[in-house]
Amino acid sequence: MSLALAPIDMTVDIEANLPCRKFDPDMWFSDSPAQLELAKSLCGDCPLRAECLAGAVDRAEPWGVWGGEIFERGAVVPRKRPRGRPRKADVARDAELAVEVEERLAANGLDTRSSVRLAA
Repeated sequence: MSLALAPIDMTVDIEANLPCRKFDPDMWFSDSPAQLELAKSLCGDCPLRAECLAGAVDRAEPWGVWGGEIFERGAVVPRKRPRGRPRKADVARDAELAVEVEERLAANGLDTRSSVRLAA
């Protein structure tokens, strides 16, 4: 099995204040939807965001926040669902967020049809 890694932008200082190195790493792998949303928002200004996301897509990361997106079972999900049956409003919101996730992936140069599996 080959480990695919995205090329790193060498103009970025690796010791920079990257959010995943500055804050508690467990936040990026939390079971709490609120903590995962916070981790996603912290990724917004990260200079390695695109490389992180591309690497996670290539590796089909099983879970966690990578490049500002939530991965669950190797698929990008718009948000982490709490346990139990979702409310109807949440189902409708998930459909809207799935479109938004596809747009963000496309903005990062990732073809959602071939390289990323979106969770239903």
